[in-house]
Amino acid sequence: MAFGVPTKELVYGGSCKAAAGSSTSLGASSSLFGTRKIGNGSCGHEINVKRRRSPVARAELMQASRPISSFEYRTSAPVEDVKKLTLITAIKTPYLEDGRFDLTAFDELTNLQIQNGVEGLIVGGTTGEGHLMNWEDHIMLIGHAANCFGNKIKVIGNVGSNSTGEAVKATEQGFAVGMAAALHINPYYGKTSSAGVLAHFDSVLDIGPTVIYNVPGRTGQDISPAIIEQIAGHHNFAGVKECMGNERVEAYTKQGITIWSGNDDECHDARWDYGAKGVISVTSNLVPGLMRQLLTEGRDPKLNAKLQPLINWLFMEPNPIGLNTALSQLGLIQPIFRLPYVPLGIEKRRQFVQIVEDIGRQHFVGDKVVQVLEDDDFLLLHRY
Repeated sequence: MAFGVPTKELVYGGSCKAAAGSSTSLGASSSLFGTRKIGNGSCGHEINVKRRRSPVARAELMQASRPISSFEYRTSAPVEDVKKLTLITAIKTPYLEDGRFDLTAFDELTNLQIQNGVEGLIVGGTTGEGHLMNWEDHIMLIGHAANCFGNKIKVIGNVGSNSTGEAVKATEQGFAVGMAAALHINPYYGKTSSAGVLAHFDSVLDIGPTVIYNVPGRTGQDISPAIIEQIAGHHNFAGVKECMGNERVEAYTKQGITIWSGNDDECHDARWDYGAKGVISVTSNLVPGLMRQLLTEGRDPKLNAKLQPLINWLFMEPNPIGLNTALSQLGLIQPIFRLPYVPLGIEKRRQFVQIVEDIGRQHFVGDKVVQVLEDDDFLLLHRY
């Protein structure tokens, strides 16, 4: 049965006692059991075996698990188009002083990505602080991005959850509002078994093109190669954002599985030495043109080395703390943080100013002079 979960056979039939076992009265619904005839008992009654379906199979039958679907034209991209994307930016979500989304700033950030050749956006991901949004706002932001920019850039909505029910509903809604593809993570915190992870992904893959995101540092559980290899044949499987290093990347790409590096510091080598298609990047929020050059114009160890200080700075604290701080210093967003995120300290902000000068202000988004900012310039929101 599904996912290798064994079934149990229960013998029943008439009132006779057959060699296979004594008679059993079972009141279970036939939808939960399959039957097969194994012969006749000594009294001539037919002997049957009921095969108890695996828990996964029973769940699939008990609740009509077919996703909400429509045969009308949708803006979701063909899976093959998603697989062609090389540079995908995990876009920042900016805020107003009252905690609502700053859509004007979001639109400016997105336009800068498009102008610099970025091919895809992750909306509401870790970088975009989707975990700090309610689902209504989350889906609204995905819909806004798809409606405003979906004809210029592939909008991939992060609709993952550790609740399969939430993930299915959010995925259906995300495609309904126009996203090109979905990003899905494995259930975190309340971790499940390998069979459970497979069932979770199977539930969302049927809905539309999907990128799987493996980041054990955040989920506490690695999506093993055995799981990826089992779902890789699904017609909606686009590929994996992989954070477990370039050896894992190479193992997948040798099997023809599309991989985007999830580590900016490793993405150059992942692309040119290990077969990755590209990267889903945080750094490209700041220097999209240089990241595109790094990923599309051939091996460039000099440029890769030049970008490492910036990448190291961005990730000295958990993402998106560094990015939020940097975009504030560049004047592209208001210096507003939703807690629990707080800006990097003033010495680290001074380091960023120096990094910008070393790389060249012209390579960074926007045109304002980079500033250190004072601590009092930042607004921290605990209600939003």
